[in-house]
Amino acid sequence: MEYRKIGTSDLELSVITFGAWAAGGWMWGSTDRNEAITAIKASYDLGVTSIDTAPIYGQGESEEIVADAIKGIGRDKIQLLTKFGMRWDLAKGELAMKSKNNEGKSIDIYKYAGRESIIYECEQSLKRLKTDYIDLYQIHWPDVTTPMDETMEALGKLVKDGKVRFAGVCNYNADQVKEAGETLNIVSDQIPFSMVNRGVEEKTVPYCIEHKKSILAYSPMERGLLTGKITQDYKFEEGDHRKNNKFFEPENVKKTNAFLDRIKPMANDKSVSLSQLVLRWTIDQPGITIALVGARNAEQSTQNAKAADVSLSQEELTSITQALDDAKLKF
Repeated sequence: MEYRKIGTSDLELSVITFGAWAAGGWMWGSTDRNEAITAIKASYDLGVTSIDTAPIYGQGESEEIVADAIKGIGRDKIQLLTKFGMRWDLAKGELAMKSKNNEGKSIDIYKYAGRESIIYECEQSLKRLKTDYIDLYQIHWPDVTTPMDETMEALGKLVKDGKVRFAGVCNYNADQVKEAGETLNIVSDQIPFSMVNRGVEEKTVPYCIEHKKSILAYSPMERGLLTGKITQDYKFEEGDHRKNNKFFEPENVKKTNAFLDRIKPMANDKSVSLSQLVLRWTIDQPGITIALVGARNAEQSTQNAKAADVSLSQEELTSITQALDDAKLKF
């Protein structure tokens, strides 16, 4: 496994970080708690020491699963990343979406990052994760209803109090990262980035490179699309958010699979899976520090972890990117 420092901090994360959204079940149809725990443990055995979760993932369930999975592992051997700013239990801020929890009950989710809310959320996450500190605490989405400095000052207090080691943001554009940094040292920006979703390369990536902010790329496999296992007639479970997602429209699946067929010979030559090739390409892109990758079982998490062992020359990277550009996969 390879480890990289985050921003200008001394926090090191595994380049393949376990993304625990699917582990919480919410928006993924369902989850098997035991399989999720086994998946986290299997990836840890291969050097994946970093786990990214959030309260909203299963409304606390993902964080609890993570706590169970790392039980018995020294806390100093694990890096816990979680988030704040999406409340399903408080109607305040900006309505983000209407959803259903894992029991099928309707819930309203708000983007809210007021001072007292952040302090409360941190305490709840610490309890669920069964720890007394969080390695990287990140605002989940921008909150337009709360002044940025209020949010960052509250986050700074948590750092000062020792409950949080480092502060990060998620889904922030370059201007928002800059504004946040005027109040608090932000070490990272967690944003969507994949072969078929590269819009951040225009402004956000260059800004983060210039100002030494790490980029944590989420959905690098575009929620399974880039595995090559999604067919045009693929049937998603009820409650799976991918069902009506533009990336999974039949024509887009067809175009993506045609591109994957072009790079599959390289994967075969290296005796690696398409997923491993895709992940290695991702973490070798300028500005991308780590990739957050989800897994539903030990087999998937093991395959993901081994992507760090794949070696790509500059010529091979250029070849993949050229094939990608030729495919014009911008949905």
